[in-house]
Amino acid sequence: MITGKPEWLRMRLSNVGDRKKVEAVLGSLSLHTVCQEADCPNLLECFGRGTATFMILGSICTRNCRFCSVTKGTPPPPDPSEPEHIARAVAELKLKHVVITTVTRDDLPDGGAGQFHSVIEEIKKLSPGTTVEVLISDLQGDREALRLVTDAKPEIIGHNIETVPRLYKEVRPLAVYERSLAVIKDIKALGGSILTKSGIMVGLGETRGEMTQTFIDLRDAGCDILTIGQYLAPSKNHIAVKEYVHPDLFKAYEEEAYGLGFRFVVSGPLVRSSYRAEKVFTAGNKPEETSAL
Repeated sequence: MITGKPEWLRMRLSNVGDRKKVEAVLGSLSLHTVCQEADCPNLLECFGRGTATFMILGSICTRNCRFCSVTKGTPPPPDPSEPEHIARAVAELKLKHVVITTVTRDDLPDGGAGQFHSVIEEIKKLSPGTTVEVLISDLQGDREALRLVTDAKPEIIGHNIETVPRLYKEVRPLAVYERSLAVIKDIKALGGSILTKSGIMVGLGETRGEMTQTFIDLRDAGCDILTIGQYLAPSKNHIAVKEYVHPDLFKAYEEEAYGLGFRFVVSGPLVRSSYRAEKVFTAGNKPEETSAL
């Protein structure tokens, strides 16, 4: 059994004043962030930089992924005021790059795609200079629902593959590996110049060969940006960590992914899907800049 976190997983504290500013804005507008709901290890750093990843459509998920700390159950109806509130928060915090993610809403006919569309539109109205990145669910493979998101023209659309196909039944039993790959492929087909992004966790029992094949599958689907991070169990009730992957292997994965043609790769123990997303976007076509994020 794995006991105790290694040195490279220790986190630095950040500016508490900036964190309180972000939390005050979120609280005043009754907004959720995935930073808080998913117990992200980078919360202090990102809040300290005045950045956050907004989570729309509530804080209750309809899926039962065994790695995630977000509450599972029956969510409430979408909040019609949410798009405006998020746009106001983005403007108030003067964000140059904003990330919008969501719980999975299998209870909604469009999986929440319409709410994504509205949020993106409102942000672009109030903050036309802000670039928008969205991290979506698989929308149950509904291509027309996905079109609602691509038609709003965010700069990046992400959908996380999360783990290698062999571990899907154990780690995310209601998801389908092939369906997630199809989402990435359809984003490219529908979105044209929109960048595609995906993320994968390590430390769940995957092999090096399985990781390589997953990288290949993602590239074949048209994925531009890849994040690779260490899985950390939120509690004893979640799937256990099988291995704490050494930073040297993260570097090897990064180099391998670049060799396969990914435009941007961010790989490290504390990396999460939205980690330093603004720098990933602004790094242009220079992979060597993103490797140091």
